[in-house]
Amino acid sequence: FSEGSVDYNALENLIEWQINEGIDALVSCGTTGEASTLSDEEHKKVVQFTIEKTRGRVPVIAGAGSNDTAHAIEMSKALEALGADGLLLVTPYYNKCSDSGLIQHYEAIANAVSIPSIVYSVQGRTGVNISPKVVSELAPNPGICGIKEASGNIAQVVEISRYLSDDFAMYSGNDESTVPLMAMGASGVITTTGNVIPKDMQRMTNAYLNGDVEEARRMQIAMKHLIDALFCEVNPIPVKAALNIMGKIKREYRLPLCEPDNKSLYTIMCALREYGVIDESI
Repeated sequence: FSEGSVDYNALENLIEWQINEGIDALVSCGTTGEASTLSDEEHKKVVQFTIEKTRGRVPVIAGAGSNDTAHAIEMSKALEALGADGLLLVTPYYNKCSDSGLIQHYEAIANAVSIPSIVYSVQGRTGVNISPKVVSELAPNPGICGIKEASGNIAQVVEISRYLSDDFAMYSGNDESTVPLMAMGASGVITTTGNVIPKDMQRMTNAYLNGDVEEARRMQIAMKHLIDALFCEVNPIPVKAALNIMGKIKREYRLPLCEPDNKSLYTIMCALREYGVIDESI
């Protein structure tokens, strides 16, 4: 943001930097993209801008989740029409739902569009968990191609792994456990930390996929302190502060998100220096 509006110049620069660093796809208007404080028109414009600037070089996955199924369908159709390659659909929040409601919610969205959907399980933010039982019901749907799994429950991850196939993938939703989830069949990560160190997140996941488990393990351990710092306050407050320190964006938030406190800023600065993102002179 800049002076209350979306900073499209900074967004374009981030898009170019991410693609040049070798990432496989972009998520537009997910959690880190602050979709929750964008108006519907801003949301659609940001996705459209991202698609236009990406120019087909990598897929663009658009956030379209809602706690109102009808609104999620409306937004999903609009983002598909703009050219999104896929959708990321967080679980309904606040009003929540039963397992049956969750299945009906996701199937209604998937059946309303022709692009693939990734369901997003992050109970810590929404109060709703996508259980292995629900995954077993959703995985066969041809419109649902995967799950972003951020429950933090490794036993649940193991159970979900039973339902992975060529048509249904799992992606880590917690940066600090990407390699452990890949050991259980995850195809990679939909990442927060990749906003700050995209090349290394790409190298780590590729190392695992190419069979160099020890290198992936080493990199996972090496970035743990930075990951912790980027979650010292609720995401995306710290990652935006980090990108500001790196000179890539302004440090501006929309309420209820606000400026990090001085202790958090110090933690983020120290982690960036320790990892080598910035030098000691900054």
